[in-house]
Amino acid sequence: MLPHRYPFLMVDKIIEMDNQGIVGVKNVTMNEPFFQGHFPDNPVFPGVMQIEAMAQVGGIFALSQVEDPEYYSTYFMKIDGVKFKQKVLPGDTIVFKLALESPIRRGLVNMRGIAYVNGKEVCEAVMLAQVVKDKQPKDAKAAVTA
Repeated sequence: MLPHRYPFLMVDKIIEMDNQGIVGVKNVTMNEPFFQGHFPDNPVFPGVMQIEAMAQVGGIFALSQVEDPEYYSTYFMKIDGVKFKQKVLPGDTIVFKLALESPIRRGLVNMRGIAYVNGKEVCEAVMLAQVVKDKQPKDAKAAVTA
């Protein structure tokens, strides 16, 4: 559902979703390219990548709420209350639990997310994104240019 691809796709699996939230998984492996530099001999999953992975799980939820999601994109608008509570290391599995903070209106999706490793909270954030219809079917593009 997401347009992201390797090496930037950060969601390995969705394990639960309802009309109020979503639970997704990211397996952190040593062969991810950023570990070469973050940090040599002390690999730590970057906090900014944890937030990106959380946002991608939220993006899957947001896109699941629209008809024809392949014609939509989600864009970050705001991130609040970010806290990192412990290091995430290669070999860890992060479970992201996100829930709506308020109903989706005018394409605005406000979600609170918490990330867990082995049942312990490692990260949290409140994120606001906008779902925008910014693509059209290929046959509609041909009709516009004809």
